[in-house]
Amino acid sequence: MLEQSRPARLTLRVVALGYLALLLGIPVGVVLYRTFEHGIAPVWDAITTPAAISAFTLTLEVAAIAVPLNTVLGILTALVLVRGRFRGKAVLEAIVDLPFAISPIVVGLALVLVYGRIGWFGPWLADHGIQIIFSLPGIVIATVFVSLPFVAREVAPVLREIGDEQEQAAATLGASSWQTFTRITLPAIRWGVAYGIVLTVARCIGEFGAVSIVSGKISGETETLTLLVEKRFNNFDLAGAYAASALLAIIALATLLAMTRLNPRKDHQS
Repeated sequence: MLEQSRPARLTLRVVALGYLALLLGIPVGVVLYRTFEHGIAPVWDAITTPAAISAFTLTLEVAAIAVPLNTVLGILTALVLVRGRFRGKAVLEAIVDLPFAISPIVVGLALVLVYGRIGWFGPWLADHGIQIIFSLPGIVIATVFVSLPFVAREVAPVLREIGDEQEQAAATLGASSWQTFTRITLPAIRWGVAYGIVLTVARCIGEFGAVSIVSGKISGETETLTLLVEKRFNNFDLAGAYAASALLAIIALATLLAMTRLNPRKDHQS
């Protein structure tokens, strides 16, 4: 391959960094500036209101439920897609990628049509005192759906790369399926799982579209941080909206920091 000249490399870097700054750096910087332009005290007051604390707690609760579920399901799905041989694998792959193709708003509407009062299962759920829509279960289901592919799509390439020779050798030596998974497969895919978890956490915390449909936006009960930002912005409470947005941005930055810290450990232990 022909090596690029120094001016060409510098031009590419400037273009790439400028593009990222225009789409990400500048908007986030403006939000942080507008948040703290009057000091920390107003920000603290805005994020310690009962509504903000409830929204923050609910957001973490939903993530705490959805992330482990999608981690387990993602690993199992990746194993089935890579190690399994069966008819209909292409259909399963399409289903896994479905959240990437469908708008979250459509997902939320579909959940309402299935679990709402006039939905397919709505009357039966109502008769048994079970509420899905406009409650925590509906928010969790919507969040699980939109964040489903990340772990599976991070783990599947790693499984293809490592192959199955060591797993077959372990089975030949008498190891059970569980022993093979915990001692051979899981250590080999741990970084793919870790990256998938980080992406899933970010998606769960930042989800808006599907959650806005199924939550009902009940303040103090079914209002997440993203919904709180929208509510405050629509009510012209710009300071409160900026404060909640800054909290979301800090969580996102912490997630990105966790991802970048995985690289040195991965390189060191590989």
